Amino acid sequence: MAMSVGEGGDDSPMSDINTTPLVDVMLVLLIIFLIAVPVVIQTVDLQLPKVQFEPTTTKPENVALSVTGAGGQCQVFWGLSPIGHQELLDKAVAKLKAEIDRQGGPNAAGLELPEVHIRGDVNTPYRCIGGTIYTMQMAGFAKVGFISEPEPGSNNARM
Repeated sequence: MAMSVGEGGDDSPMSDINTTPLVDVMLVLLIIFLIAVPVVIQTVDLQLPKVQFEPTTTKPENVALSVTGAGGQCQVFWGLSPIGHQELLDKAVAKLKAEIDRQGGPNAAGLELPEVHIRGDVNTPYRCIGGTIYTMQMAGFAKVGFISEPEPGSNNARM
């Protein structure tokens, strides 16, 4: 039998917290969430692409665009020259038509369409980038890619 020695008698309040009910409640909640979470989360089974670094092959016929959003205003640069939205569309259509004609027309065998490479400043709002993508797709460019800088010391090229 245990015996209490010291100042307090039987009339002193108990200062220890009974944790058994707390543990019981937590275990019940854990079991409920283990059963309920798979029922609530319903996802479509997809095979997501593996991310890897692919060096860009620069061809003279490709279009290099830079997009910034300084001061809330979208600014697009074709090469190093600033260009407006309508001018971008007109110049892109002319560039694509000239490249198709150079390769022998739209029905030529082995037709390789030029690509668009977009470099976007990290602080550029997506509406600026999205608008540029939309404009280039309206012009007829099928391949639109992004130029990014990999993390320093990352080994993405071997994945």
